[in-house]
Amino acid sequence: MRVTRPRASREPRASGPSANGRTTSTYGTVHGRAPETPHGRAHATAQGAGATATAAPAVPPARSADTELAPVSRGFLAKATLVTAVLSIAGALLGLLRDQALARLFGAGSETDAFLVAWTVPEFASTLLIEDGLAFVLIPAFSLALARRAQGAPGDPVRSLVATTLPRLSLAFVAVSALIVGTAPQLVEALAPGLPHPALAVDCTRLTALCVLGFGLTGYFSAALRAHRRFVAPAAIYVAYNAGIITAMYVLGGHWGVRSAALGVAVGSGLMALIQLPSFVRQLCRRRTVRAELVESTERAVSVSLVATVLLFALCRQSQVLIERFLASTLPAGAISHLNYAQKVAQIPMTLSLMLCTVTFPVVARALADGDVERARTRVERDLALAVCVVLLGAATVIACAPQIVELLFQRGAFTARDSAATADVMRVYALGLLGQTVTGCLVRSYFSAGRPTWYPVSAMAAGIVVTSWVGAWTVGPWGVLGIAAANASGITVTAALLLAGMRRRSVPIRTRQVLAELSRPVRAAVVATLAGAFVASRADSALTGLVTGAATVLVVFSLLARALGSQGFEPVVRSVRSVTRRLTHGRTS
Repeated sequence: MRVTRPRASREPRASGPSANGRTTSTYGTVHGRAPETPHGRAHATAQGAGATATAAPAVPPARSADTELAPVSRGFLAKATLVTAVLSIAGALLGLLRDQALARLFGAGSETDAFLVAWTVPEFASTLLIEDGLAFVLIPAFSLALARRAQGAPGDPVRSLVATTLPRLSLAFVAVSALIVGTAPQLVEALAPGLPHPALAVDCTRLTALCVLGFGLTGYFSAALRAHRRFVAPAAIYVAYNAGIITAMYVLGGHWGVRSAALGVAVGSGLMALIQLPSFVRQLCRRRTVRAELVESTERAVSVSLVATVLLFALCRQSQVLIERFLASTLPAGAISHLNYAQKVAQIPMTLSLMLCTVTFPVVARALADGDVERARTRVERDLALAVCVVLLGAATVIACAPQIVELLFQRGAFTARDSAATADVMRVYALGLLGQTVTGCLVRSYFSAGRPTWYPVSAMAAGIVVTSWVGAWTVGPWGVLGIAAANASGITVTAALLLAGMRRRSVPIRTRQVLAELSRPVRAAVVATLAGAFVASRADSALTGLVTGAATVLVVFSLLARALGSQGFEPVVRSVRSVTRRLTHGRTS
């Protein structure tokens, strides 16, 4: 099975980069119905997409406002990114509250270690079904369906895509959940052979297995809505998810113990799908078609090889967690918990840095569906510069203020000062890999944005996993959890370097040398800002004062140096904030 695309139009393009490098027209809407654009024909070509061309209708029918996405502006991207960031930050803060509740109620011992082994299921499921896997497959597929709809294809290609994929995927999600429930003892034994209480981990694993269906539907709805330029509901999913877990722990924790958190995972996954369902249904109902036309226009736009490459990449990436927990299971009780708490906090800068990439991924996919490689390249280079700038600012803050952050967030109840010190040390080492995590997350979207299979990202991720395994096995003995964190940072950095090296020939052809020169500027600024922030934070009398003064120092030093060095990723942050504050009163992203 392979993707088919309409034949390229011979008329001039309505969009493309102008002389100053700004994109003059892309596709997207923030809210409401989209006005019809000049030169509204979708310029889909096979160039850069590796797809087989088919003849387009000679005279495409008139398009309504519902059948084509309007040009996207810088203001739209700023507002959509802000909405996504605000709701994602709210979800991340609830995630911190969730981890605080877990630490306060159950500490950092064998009981939480057992739950965190079961937590491997939702971690894998979220990566495969929400964050990477389904998104990389379905957003390009929905973008192609929208392009075909704009070209005047018979029936409704969007409904056709849903009809051919959603029922089969739902059955697959149910089957996987049942398989995990049935094989939970063997799975726990494979994940953590040194676990002292495997029975508790088995119970938690069976409860968390129920999240596969919820995550699968969540990922499907999110991909469809983002392709339609609808970002509010997809951005709010982790608010619902973490709210469900926190509620379950406090309501049932006294009777069920840590099993209440596992049940909360299942409940929260259902809430994630439910909050998106109304918006998803509205998008499907916006265009009415005859049933016969729907059947005739059905195409299998998602190939098996594409799904295989995406899922294998996501599995390889998430297998870092398996390696960490396998190695940590041989260490004293609490090692897995220290790794978990450190990662949850350290990953927040990476999550924030990829917000823009989440918003612009459908834009890049649509550009390639329209055959506009130049527009895609400009977008990817800008996204990478901004994402690296944001993550380095966050990583500098995490490294400089790690002891103060951990003490304020977790040191209460069963979480002791010793746990805080161990977690802070791990968090500092883990943060060294945040740059690699962000570059990997940004670039891999470009590899899959054309909607065609490619094995290079899988090979790059496999190489990183080999490095993680070797370094981890070599360092876990002398360094313990710090060696595991260093192995994670080393492996993902290797993967990021390989993905960057392969972009020009195998993905969107970015200018690699210029990109590397640009990325070196915020790196230098981050190194100096980290040293200055750590010095100031260590001189404070309290954790709160140290965090405030250290973080402020990092922000000021990084901002001054980034501006002085001419970092391109720094200026868009300032412009976006100014743009959003001017425009938010005139519109609302939906």
